[in-house]
Amino acid sequence: MTRALTVASTNRHKAREIAEILAPLGFEVLSPETLPEVIEDGATFAENARKKAVESAAFLGVPALADDSGLVVEVLDGAPGIRSARFAGPSATSADNNALLIERLEALGVVDPKAAFVCHAVVADPDGRIVAEATGRVEGVLRWPGAGGGGFGYDPLFHHPPSDCRFSELPPGRKNEVSHRGRALRALAAALADA
Repeated sequence: MTRALTVASTNRHKAREIAEILAPLGFEVLSPETLPEVIEDGATFAENARKKAVESAAFLGVPALADDSGLVVEVLDGAPGIRSARFAGPSATSADNNALLIERLEALGVVDPKAAFVCHAVVADPDGRIVAEATGRVEGVLRWPGAGGGGFGYDPLFHHPPSDCRFSELPPGRKNEVSHRGRALRALAAALADA
């Protein structure tokens, strides 16, 4: 039996990736036309994901799936972290964010700095109850200039040593197998099966 989940994201790349990861696990991911504007003022990925899921579920009147994810760079004390999408400013593009990241790393004179992608995923009911949540993490290093034509965000800079590729060079199915979002969503699906 297929179970429907409404994804609380206006990022079409992320929504498509979530749908591709969850489809084989028996979930149909729905994308609403409108969502509330949620101010991501939490101190952690988990706090932001919970807030997005709870507020979106209340607004939509159905259970909502939200995630907060980003890139954590050791030599930058965890930056860009929860500010990954707006690292270079509130209306920054991926190119802007990548350029600022490279600028900061080059200023430090580092080579292959350690980095990790982190994702925290949450499903909340319209009454505000957290139904399930899970975290996924994948380790790698950053290399520039960017390479590959797939993926989005920081994927062109993120080198995944076990695959010997940038995330942007991996076929979508392979990326979903190893990514932070894939790990978080598979764990979330297992938690929902037990809920």
